[in-house]
Amino acid sequence: MKHVPYWQDSAPAFGAAAQGPVAGEYDVAVIGAGFTGLGAARRLAMEGKSVVVLEAALVGAGASGRNGGHLNNGIAHSYPAAMARFGAAKARELYHAFDAGIETIERIIAEEGMDCDFRRSGKLKLASKPGHVAAMRRNFEAVHREADPQTEWLDKPALQAEVNSDAFHGGMLQRKSAMMHMGQFVVGLAEAAVRRGAVIFQDAPVTARTRQGAGWRLDTPRGAMTAGQVLLATGAYTGDAFPWFRRRIVPVGSFIIATQPLSEDQIAGSVPGDRTYVNSMNIGNYFRLTPDRRLIWGGRARFSARSDQRSDAKSGAVLQAALAQVFPQLGDVGIDYCWGGLVDMTADRFPRAGQAEGLWFSMGYSGHGAQIATHMGEIMADRIMGRDRANPWQDLPWQAVPLHSGKPWFLPLVGMYYKFNDKVG
Repeated sequence: MKHVPYWQDSAPAFGAAAQGPVAGEYDVAVIGAGFTGLGAARRLAMEGKSVVVLEAALVGAGASGRNGGHLNNGIAHSYPAAMARFGAAKARELYHAFDAGIETIERIIAEEGMDCDFRRSGKLKLASKPGHVAAMRRNFEAVHREADPQTEWLDKPALQAEVNSDAFHGGMLQRKSAMMHMGQFVVGLAEAAVRRGAVIFQDAPVTARTRQGAGWRLDTPRGAMTAGQVLLATGAYTGDAFPWFRRRIVPVGSFIIATQPLSEDQIAGSVPGDRTYVNSMNIGNYFRLTPDRRLIWGGRARFSARSDQRSDAKSGAVLQAALAQVFPQLGDVGIDYCWGGLVDMTADRFPRAGQAEGLWFSMGYSGHGAQIATHMGEIMADRIMGRDRANPWQDLPWQAVPLHSGKPWFLPLVGMYYKFNDKVG
């Protein structure tokens, strides 16, 4: 078993990183070489701006290369609850922002000629208990009526053509959802940004920031540079130089396993629909097939802000047991990959993007960034260039999490709460 993300292990390495010391003056510095930062860097460079990307590790080393490979459209929240909080028009805008995120990815893939196995697979949200069906059906009816007529409700008998398990009792199909090879896309996006003129430094964490005239000086262990404007796109991997953001982001571990390649008979007997799948538990699971026919199975196996080989292995065992419970027919399938990563959660699980402390930022995707982060990178690039482009998260207030300074000591308590709700709900 490999304790590395499948997406990174099965994608080519990024080979266009800048060598030598970090130095120079730029129009814009982007901190973080994930989907958000690279999407912004590519767009800025296309518009003739001098742009540098400072990445603490390697391109795609964070959430952009450690996720479950889903590009699911629409908000993951209860749609009636979003309507009650924001009103019908705003709830619809937020739902369609994720649709636009997938469209942006599809457009960039075409513009850059990327080969990353993008496919409009559709997503199936599955009711894990009979008691979940009524609420999920109400949510489907609101989504179908207000925002997305390309949705369909599937009763339990209809699920057999999609997912062969007695664990599910109904589901909502969102046809615009997609999937792709995340590692190939993030490397392709980085290479596209460099082709357009951006400079990307790897192994260059920002350790300090200082106002310098109207702009900023950013220090790294490899040297320092200056920029007129800065975009922070670090999510759960935000460093100590940015305490305002660390108090508002809760890093939560998400853990994933990937099986050995399945036979066509095994696929037909488990996930014949070949979509992205998510269940309805608070501590839930998500799964899909890879291009080489592995089953990727992920979830919040443990409420931890750690992701290292020991922690990932513990979580992998939990995930393997859950996989065998849902699909007993796959219980003896070998596990080839086990990895984890950090998700940048906000208190209400909605993203945040805008300006604070003189910096531009976009983060807080709360486990749903793959489908919208690249899109938000382009939006923030346009805002940086002074263009009046709508930012769907602009007006959302963002208070600090009480008693939180960046290390979420309270996660085990949260996990106990959700486990209790899953047992009794």
